[in-house]
Amino acid sequence: MAKVVVLYKTPADKAAFDKYYNETHIPIAKKIPGLKSYEISKGGVASPAGDSGIHLVAMLEFESFAALQSGLASPEAGAAVADVPNFASGGADILMFDTIEV
Repeated sequence: MAKVVVLYKTPADKAAFDKYYNETHIPIAKKIPGLKSYEISKGGVASPAGDSGIHLVAMLEFESFAALQSGLASPEAGAAVADVPNFASGGADILMFDTIEV
């Protein structure tokens, strides 16, 4: 499996972020071809040192890294990426990687 992890930093308006993310962004992102699962964090995102500065974590899973790359090259992924500035006033970090079970 391969994953995309998006770390959304704390936005200026958390309630507006949550509403837009859930009602608008998720339906856009779920159209990415090859997407097998889509999970988001629930509640606060903590670190061992306390506040992480992260408001929400999204984890998107694909069958393989090739499927991930193909999905992210699609117009649907382009629409999802283009939508991020509409709600993520704090910015976001995007990580992509292949996984193995250990």
